[in-house]
Amino acid sequence: MTKLTGKVALVSGSGRGIGRSIALKLAREGAKVVVNDLDAEPGDAVVAEIRAAGGEAVAVNGSVVESGFADRFVGAAMETFGGLDIIVNNAGYTWDSTIQKMTDEQFQAMLDVHLVAPFRILRAASEPIRILAKKEAEAGQEIFRKVVNISSIAGLYGNAGQASYSSAKASLIGLTRTMCKEWGRYKVNVNCVAFGLINTRLTQPIEAQQKTIDVAGRDIKVGVQPQLLDAMARMIPLGRGGTPEEAADAVYLFCSPESNYISGQVVVCGGGILM
Repeated sequence: MTKLTGKVALVSGSGRGIGRSIALKLAREGAKVVVNDLDAEPGDAVVAEIRAAGGEAVAVNGSVVESGFADRFVGAAMETFGGLDIIVNNAGYTWDSTIQKMTDEQFQAMLDVHLVAPFRILRAASEPIRILAKKEAEAGQEIFRKVVNISSIAGLYGNAGQASYSSAKASLIGLTRTMCKEWGRYKVNVNCVAFGLINTRLTQPIEAQQKTIDVAGRDIKVGVQPQLLDAMARMIPLGRGGTPEEAADAVYLFCSPESNYISGQVVVCGGGILM
């Protein structure tokens, strides 16, 4: 048996990049996964990949910031798989500007996707978790559940040009530590992984024609200047950016039974980088 056999996991933003690797990792360890992506095609593709490997998965695609999304997401876990054991709040993107150029819309968009959406998902999960934990306690069982919120070294140390993103990711750490205290009585471990440089489409080198992604009809520029990537790599003791699979491994640590007495913590997955 694998370590997560019988567990039910929600992974937001799991159609691409780090989220996809997290969903596949949890599925390989036996979890039934509720996949989510802003766009249906990549979300459905990850579900198909999990099923082809013999796992169980269902997709709840759409924007995590939409009204009602959190209830649909949590509801899918309960209705399809009959439980909820792991929540990974991973969905997000960056929309950068120096503060004098940053609009209210930019700042609020980062708060919405990186802080408000995780808050709503956890709020929607609170009643099912309370009911399940009460039944288990009455039966004399000690069953642990896991929440892993995804932050960033920008949330720990700040980053020029990312006032909105850094603020949201820092606030998510505060939410993590609060939920650790609120949900401890339900045997829920609530932890946070703060990523350093992970090689995804959002951190690819900017070439002559900068790439964009479509988020709710907005063309958001993605990528990092090659000189900055080189400078960041030199700051990383392990000498390179991480892979999405390595990022997923860090999240898995907090989903495994070995973390049953660890809660309220932030671990940096960044190859040893210390800002």
